[in-house]
Amino acid sequence: MSRWKQQPIVCAALVILNVLVFVICIFTGEFLYDKGGLDVYNVLVKGEYGRILWAMFLHADTHHLFNNMILLFFEGAIIEKETGHVKFALLYFLSGICSGIVSLAYKVMMNDMAMSVGASGAVFGLDGVLLSMALLWREGLSELTPAKIGLLVVLSLYGGFAGQNIDNAAHVGGLAAGFAAGCIVCLLQRRKKRTNGMDQ
Repeated sequence: MSRWKQQPIVCAALVILNVLVFVICIFTGEFLYDKGGLDVYNVLVKGEYGRILWAMFLHADTHHLFNNMILLFFEGAIIEKETGHVKFALLYFLSGICSGIVSLAYKVMMNDMAMSVGASGAVFGLDGVLLSMALLWREGLSELTPAKIGLLVVLSLYGGFAGQNIDNAAHVGGLAAGFAAGCIVCLLQRRKKRTNGMDQ
């Protein structure tokens, strides 16, 4: 049983699901994008709030998919091993949902009716979780220093702001949510260890 706990089961399942959805999109054209893309009109006017979640599984092209899935798998595997399957899933989806909400708020402010898709908001959330773990969860993560993770975050943000047609609000929202949630998980874990130590 412990061997399965060490395997990135949720992370691998998310990657497979994203790839399967992309393959379906290849054969169905714009159907899933029309039904699940994140935009102000469909979410806030028509009340299709599920799009905040569905958009996390849609990608514009193979390059978009590949970049997100590579980061999801390697970063996610590290986090899932340390936090467990359930906490990892919660951190991932919380980051993705918060990134979608921030994206929508920014679109409203800018009167932007464009549609966004992709898992990058949730993936940026994983960056935030890793940064929190580098700062607060030192056991077993000696190679993941705050400086290294901080550089990764800066380069990732720079790549987004330097590109075109990038939903940077989603990236920032996911990053902030992942960092905040990661800090809470790390602090709770430290408290649990102190309590267990006192009990012994």
